[in-house]
Amino acid sequence: MRFSPARTRLRRAARAALVGVAAIAFVGAVLTPATARPGTDVYVALGDSYAAASGVPNQTAGLCTRSDQNYASVVAATLRPTTVRDVTCGAAVIKDMTEPQKSLLTGSAINAPQLDALSADTTLVTLTIGGNDLGFVDIVTRCAAVFANDPKGAPCAAAFGSELTERTARIAPRIGETLRAVKQRSPKAQVLLVGYPATLPEEDTGCGTDQLIAVGDIAFVRSTMREFAVMLAAQAAANGATYVDTYPTTIGHDICKPPADRWVEGLIPFQPAVPVHPNVHGERAMAGAVLATLGL
Repeated sequence: MRFSPARTRLRRAARAALVGVAAIAFVGAVLTPATARPGTDVYVALGDSYAAASGVPNQTAGLCTRSDQNYASVVAATLRPTTVRDVTCGAAVIKDMTEPQKSLLTGSAINAPQLDALSADTTLVTLTIGGNDLGFVDIVTRCAAVFANDPKGAPCAAAFGSELTERTARIAPRIGETLRAVKQRSPKAQVLLVGYPATLPEEDTGCGTDQLIAVGDIAFVRSTMREFAVMLAAQAAANGATYVDTYPTTIGHDICKPPADRWVEGLIPFQPAVPVHPNVHGERAMAGAVLATLGL
């Protein structure tokens, strides 16, 4: 059977169109969110009580007070990795990344060294650490202790002086060392250093009497936390990690807001969480910041 030149050209054009459609379909498949997102076959979550969501239902890890609603759980539910190792633990400090964590009450081991959860095939790591080394909760409780001395002033700032700036400077190289250890154990992993949410308001108009933070100390504590965040971001950039800034997404939901608007609970929590820690809404906001960093 013979074809006219016109019909032959038409058949060639049709074949070219089909090849083009197939190519577009292939490229589209490669670029779909399910396959274009960073590799998440093995996801390891590391960190302290802000990462564990201590006090938030449902608690699943004994004395580590880890919640199944922590930000790692929300991230994992979205990414659907084949393996999740969540070893976050309340009260963890930097040394607990490489040493067994011991109970503050009994002194017995409650968690293996967190970096032991890493492996060569790990593809995503989230880490929130350093807050307990700086003493976030200690800062707020000490500020509350001196509140009555000068409710309109800054008695806490006077009590601490430059101590917290000096603490931050001492913590910085230890954060860098931890990040390098993570990369050494999991060289293929994308490492996200997840920061801490906004605890106090942007306005210096006071926090009422229920949180016992003097008006002038709001700016002091806020400045301390921002200084700490800048340090974390710098260490991430210098050590092959990406900093996830959860502060902006949580502004307006601090401990001074009405209970229904809080994502971080105050000294007396209204929603389930330990004092001065994220509730379930705060954990979801932190997860949102992580997912946004991953392009999701």
